[in-house]
Amino acid sequence: MTNEWYVLIEEDTRISEHPDGVELKLHRWMLVGAHRIGRDEAEAVAAAEDAALHYIPRVLVRHARPGDEPGRHVFLAQDGAWVVLVRQRHRECHFRVSTARLMPAQAEKEAPPKSLKDKVRGALEGPPPLVEPWTPPGRREQA
Repeated sequence: MTNEWYVLIEEDTRISEHPDGVELKLHRWMLVGAHRIGRDEAEAVAAAEDAALHYIPRVLVRHARPGDEPGRHVFLAQDGAWVVLVRQRHRECHFRVSTARLMPAQAEKEAPPKSLKDKVRGALEGPPPLVEPWTPPGRREQA
């Protein structure tokens, strides 16, 4: 386990699509920033508050003019996360800022490529069984 604290920023990212001449506004909640702060939790909490008070989401930055300051409603949730509603020029969006400690990280691993023999065997035998979805530890034996 590490003792590295981060400030995480999640945004309601939005894009517009125009299929068949109809405008669709698609929303997607995304992690847009993971900022390493250090080993001090109090420093991470202070940085999260600063982000909640000053961070401007991309959807507003794209349309901002020099000197613009958006209106902002900042809420501190019971769990310590900041939820912020930001408005500027008839646009509004929201984001969430939270602190998190990095737990053990695991690097991505790729299986080696299949040999021709394995590909032929797979074609004759059919696809391998699917990977089981995660289940809580107490229920794994029951399945």
